[in-house]
Amino acid sequence: MTKVTRRLIPFVALLYFVNYLDRVNIGFAGPNGMNQELGMTATMFGFASGIFFFGYLFLEIPSNIALHRFGGRRWLARIMLTWGIVSTAIAFVPNAPTLVALRFLLGVAEAGFFPGIILYLTFWFPERHRSRAISLFMVAVPVSTAIGSTLSALVINWGHGVFGLAGWRFMFLAEGLPAIALAFVCWFYLTDRPAQARWLNADERQWLETTLADERAAAEAGRPWPLRKALSHRRILALAFGYFGIVYGLYAVGFFLPTIVAGFAQRYDTHLSIIERGLVTAVPYAVAAVVMVPWARHADRTGERIWHVAIPAIVGGVSIPAALYMSNPYLAMVAITLSTCSIMCAMPVFWALPSTFLTGAAAAGGIALINSLGNLSGFGGPYVTGWLTDLTGDGKAALWVMGAFSLATAGIVVRLGARPRPPADEPIAT
Repeated sequence: MTKVTRRLIPFVALLYFVNYLDRVNIGFAGPNGMNQELGMTATMFGFASGIFFFGYLFLEIPSNIALHRFGGRRWLARIMLTWGIVSTAIAFVPNAPTLVALRFLLGVAEAGFFPGIILYLTFWFPERHRSRAISLFMVAVPVSTAIGSTLSALVINWGHGVFGLAGWRFMFLAEGLPAIALAFVCWFYLTDRPAQARWLNADERQWLETTLADERAAAEAGRPWPLRKALSHRRILALAFGYFGIVYGLYAVGFFLPTIVAGFAQRYDTHLSIIERGLVTAVPYAVAAVVMVPWARHADRTGERIWHVAIPAIVGGVSIPAALYMSNPYLAMVAITLSTCSIMCAMPVFWALPSTFLTGAAAAGGIALINSLGNLSGFGGPYVTGWLTDLTGDGKAALWVMGAFSLATAGIVVRLGARPRPPADEPIAT
């Protein structure tokens, strides 16, 4: 397992680093020239940020089923190539409608990437190693935002005027090209299944294949889940809503944190340069990157998943709306950091839940459905946050909504429990 971890996790984390950065770098472009140049209000910015997830939703399930059929190596390379092309094209948008259209196409291009990685990791990591593996992979989220916030600020600042582009335009160009390059690396580097891994010896391949096969057999014993059931069962839909609550906070904070930090100047009379704002924005994510892996490792070691999701969700539900009621910027950043850590601790453990009862094509479809429906909050979070900010003049109401969704996630996960108990009259799948 150490060999598998060292071989796969750093690379897929790098892919996700680039993926997540390309997905949320609009959050750094907005307050640093894009909104002004394209004449966008907070509501329009939220709509452009979130329209990505409608494109994402349309092709998420078929994309993940295609990955299950054709293998991670080919399909992930295809996803990366198409998203890299669209991402670089955003550097040349002439107006807000074109930006919205390209953000939609970016979602279409990226569809299936995240659930594809989650599915791919189930091909390699037995259940008792899975939360930790997913958390190591998902460290790319806070790291990409922590490093990415500073990196994007530097690129915007230093890239202004390069090729005659504004700084925010040059950022989209510079951060989109690596995805195209990594698509070709992905094709040659990844291995689809343990049986094909020449970098493991024969005994290691046999042990891993046998262990994973035994787990699949145990999950399918008696009443396995067919694909149709995985796409319609109320348990899957409930998990999707629970994930909606987690992702709502993730993207609302991700897209608007740079704007919140920029607003410290007016709220607290704290004046920061572009670089300083990038560094301050990085703090919550840097802390989250440190705490999320030990939290997931503890979930694996104890075998307990439910409260390892519910407790962070509860903490996040309280700390998120508290952020804008603090009397100084330091206390506000403490609250934001606590809420960011809560979100990042809950996510990897959450994704260990579906694979405890879904296998094969049902896992491909069910994981994709949970991710696609949950990621509708990627549209709702930024859009509702922007709309409420425009409506009320500050972000307090929007953060209360975030907190409510986080608390709802905790309630759903506790109510569902770890594994389903299908009714006795359900037919056995063949």
